[in-house]
Amino acid sequence: MTTPQEPPRGGESPAERAVTKRNLVNLFLTLHLPAISIGLGMGLTAVVLPELTKSLGQGVGAAIGVFVVYQAGTVVAPLPTGYLIDRFGRRTMLLAGPVVVAISSFLIAYVAANDGSIVQFLAYRFIGGIGEQMWMLSRITVIADTAPRDQRGRQITSMFGVQQFGALAGPVLGGLAAVGIGLWAPFVLHGVIVLAAMVPSFLLQRETAPPRRGAGSDAAPASSWRELLVHPIPVVFLVQFLANVTRGGVFGGGVILIYGSFAYGLSALELGSLRSLMAVIGIPMTFTVGYIMDRFGRKYTIVPGLALSGLAMGYLAFTWYAGLPVSYFIGGFIAIHMAVNIISGNMQTLGTDVAPPAARGRFFGFSRLIAQSGSFLSPVSFGVLSTTAVLPFVASYTVAFAFLAGTALTASVIVAVFIEETLHRPPRAP
Repeated sequence: MTTPQEPPRGGESPAERAVTKRNLVNLFLTLHLPAISIGLGMGLTAVVLPELTKSLGQGVGAAIGVFVVYQAGTVVAPLPTGYLIDRFGRRTMLLAGPVVVAISSFLIAYVAANDGSIVQFLAYRFIGGIGEQMWMLSRITVIADTAPRDQRGRQITSMFGVQQFGALAGPVLGGLAAVGIGLWAPFVLHGVIVLAAMVPSFLLQRETAPPRRGAGSDAAPASSWRELLVHPIPVVFLVQFLANVTRGGVFGGGVILIYGSFAYGLSALELGSLRSLMAVIGIPMTFTVGYIMDRFGRKYTIVPGLALSGLAMGYLAFTWYAGLPVSYFIGGFIAIHMAVNIISGNMQTLGTDVAPPAARGRFFGFSRLIAQSGSFLSPVSFGVLSTTAVLPFVASYTVAFAFLAGTALTASVIVAVFIEETLHRPPRAP
């Protein structure tokens, strides 16, 4: 008579541990590795964009336009992408997005190497914004399809966290490549790295779209666009818009790098070093935020993160109004990046909680349209308010930063008052 084997510690059999390990490897190769490559690419190129704009004979207005057209690409992409991932599945769009990003980067490298026109530069940046949003929207939809509610925060923030690993080395490497080789070099590196990182996804990523209903199915009918009007979804959309108006000035460099370059004369290497420092600080913060969201709730990070973002932007407004030297700007640079790290990924996590299961693609398409419209408005508003004498007795940069501060503080109040906590844990089995 054989004696029953004692179950292994932790309650998992060797087969279960093998499956868990394989799932973790697949998660790294199909989620984290592409995120690292995209973060590295953004770090490589963001610090070079102002200098490339100057080399084409353009000023601060065109430099802001370089970021504006990228955000414009992220605005036009979500709705068609959301429809396509509901219609044809997640995998196709997930793989196509990084390819579009790489092509855009190669084309910009051609402009930089051959003294192309600013119009070409802007057009290729627009294409890059479309590709980045295709990947981001598809990736979040896959997480909503596959992750339990109390793990979504960690999965989404881990995607942003490992993206910071790429951003850690990217800015310094991009600055060195631009100085040592040429302004075209960071863009070639970007394209090659993104394509190489997507190879495992081509091999391992499976389709996660829910199965289609047959014509004679007794299941509930497919959801309609009207479901997006059910509370709290419209309020979530409003908060996403306001939050992205503020943090759109930080993600991907945006107005913060333009401001440092044109207002204080900081070089691409100096700005790249600051961005790398912020990546070092941001990595543990982002992972911690995911744990807090899954352990205590989403609002525990969203409300204070937005409030701190608003206060940091207000501080930057004051530093310019008071004529403080560059050291004070660096303090504000650090503060706004730390605040934005707190809200990195939490609005997407909130979205996965409220998205209608039968129409996640459409939900995230509309959600990202709203959010990216806010990101688009960020450099646009900064450009208008910093180059137009809105108030004759107030410095223009002060007005621009004050506007970004106001949107974050307003969003913080709305979340605190009008949105209930969405982390509802099922009761534990006895």
